[in-house]
Amino acid sequence: MSNSGARRLEGRVAFISGGLRGIGLAVVERYLSEGAEVVLSDLDVSDSDVVKETMAKLGQAASYVSANVTKEEDWERALDHVKKQHGRLHILVNNAGTDLTGPVETLTMEAWRRIMAVNVDGVFLGTRTFIPMLAESGAGIKGGSSIINISSIMGLVGYSEVSAYNATKGAVRLFTKGIAIEFAQKRTPIRANSVHPGFVLTPLLNAGFQRWVDQGVAEKPQDLIDTMAATTPSGRLADPSEIAGACYFLASEDSSYVTGTELIVDGGWTAQ
Repeated sequence: MSNSGARRLEGRVAFISGGLRGIGLAVVERYLSEGAEVVLSDLDVSDSDVVKETMAKLGQAASYVSANVTKEEDWERALDHVKKQHGRLHILVNNAGTDLTGPVETLTMEAWRRIMAVNVDGVFLGTRTFIPMLAESGAGIKGGSSIINISSIMGLVGYSEVSAYNATKGAVRLFTKGIAIEFAQKRTPIRANSVHPGFVLTPLLNAGFQRWVDQGVAEKPQDLIDTMAATTPSGRLADPSEIAGACYFLASEDSSYVTGTELIVDGGWTAQ
C-alpha cells in the first residue's frame, strides 16, 4: 500500500488481466489504494467462491469479468464491460500468463502453442482491443494512457529448461517496444512499457516448483525457494507488492516521459 496520503490514480480506470492471484492481485490492490477504479479478469467463472471472496475484499471500486486472454470474443466482452461500467480506460496491465518447463526435446507442440497463446497472443489481443479507448482517455493525461506488459527476467536472459517461457517473455519485451514507438511517432497518447520481475512468491511459482519436486529435482518446494534466494544478490524472493509498486510508477504521471523501456524488478539477479 502507498505510504502517501495522496491518491495519485484518483479518477483513473485500470484493466488488469490475471488479476485474481499473485502479481495481478497485488497490482489490483495497489491501484485501488491509489484511488483508481479497477476491472480485473481471470479464467474463474464469476460466481465461483474465489471470485466472490476476492471481490468482497476489494470493494465497490473493483469489478470482475471472466475472460480467457487467448480468445478474441472474451476480450470483446471485457471491452463491453469496461464501456458499460466506466466509459473510459487509462491503464491496461497485460499480466495473465502461464509457464512451461522441461528440456526442449520433451516439449510438445500442443504445450508450446498453449504458452504462446496465453503469454504472447493474450498481450497482443489485450493491447489491440483497448487501443481506441486508451487513446481517447489518454488525450487529457500528461504522458497519455499507460500499457504495462508483464514480462520476466526470463525475457532478458536464457535459463535452462525454460526455453519456451524465455521465448514468450522475450516476445512481450520487443512487442512492447514496437508499439511504444508506433504510438509515440503517431502522437497517439499511449505509453507502453514492460515490467520484468525476478523470482516472486506467487501461486504460479509454487506450482512450478511443485512440478520440479514431483520430478525429483528437490525434496520440497522450500528447498527450491531457498536455492533461488541464494542466487539472488538481495538474498530473498520478491513479494508481489514489490512488483505492484513498479506497475504503479508506470501507471502514474511520474512516468510521463517513460515509454518503450523495461523496468527490471529482480533483486539484482540480472546484474550479475
